[in-house]
Amino acid sequence: MIVSTRGRYALRVLTDIAEHSEDERIPLKEVAERQEISQKYIESIMTLLSKNGFVDAVHGKSGGYKLNRSPEEYKVGEILRLTEGTLAPVACLEKGAPLCPKKEKCRTVNMWSKLDELIEGYLDSVTLADLMKK
Repeated sequence: MIVSTRGRYALRVLTDIAEHSEDERIPLKEVAERQEISQKYIESIMTLLSKNGFVDAVHGKSGGYKLNRSPEEYKVGEILRLTEGTLAPVACLEKGAPLCPKKEKCRTVNMWSKLDELIEGYLDSVTLADLMKK
């Protein structure tokens, strides 16, 4: 599993918003400047996050983004599953993957399953609040 820039940037942007918003909406331009990420690229990420209820968005002159829950309630795993689609280390463990005809005789499936559990468990134990700590 390799986390794409989309997943990494989503974590950086949400952490930035968490650190800089005190009941105020943060303009995307400010986040883009602080994070040195293209504003256009962040917009596509924020659209996904907004549509899925991770942030509240207000468009227009005094608009911006704001977390809709506390940083402690955002799990890194849920953010990455949204942006990446899957965290599975191998294709046969992805949700909705067709049943592998070799699964019954596969000598490695248990190892991959355990790795998948470790990845999911760890990423679901880390929150935005944890990322905010230096």
